Amino acid sequence: MLEMDAEYEGNAEGALDGGLDIPHSDKRFAGFNKEGKNLDAEIHRKYIYGGHVAGYMKLLMEDEPEKYQSHFSNYLKKDLAPESMEEMYKNVHAAIRADPSIKKSDKEAPKEHKRYNPKKLTYDERKASLIQRVKALNSAIGGDDGDEDEDDE
Repeated sequence: MLEMDAEYEGNAEGALDGGLDIPHSDKRFAGFNKEGKNLDAEIHRKYIYGGHVAGYMKLLMEDEPEKYQSHFSNYLKKDLAPESMEEMYKNVHAAIRADPSIKKSDKEAPKEHKRYNPKKLTYDERKASLIQRVKALNSAIGGDDGDEDEDDE
């Protein structure tokens, strides 16, 4: 396990804390000040422990309670208040360190694939649909299907 500074005790920086040597720069992290070109550890720590989420929760709780109820319904089901976010993240980080192996989800796979776009029709299906629409238009205006063409001849 990596040795960490007291300042970052309990924090997980993803792959970096996992021991991988990935070239990176501090300016990629939340809390980096572009003008001063330094990293504010307190702001960075806030983001690691979900402080930004807790702040948003408090803001919605005061300003828009209905939106708060819908946005954070899963948090509310698990009794997660904005004040308990940091403790929850510390517990999650500790659990990951205790057993970092990937676990399979208990959820069942969806039985059928959801389609977000319409199914493509074959040529014959498109042709049948067009004929059906033309017949519907002709019947709506009171005309017959193909009798008009025969009368003109």
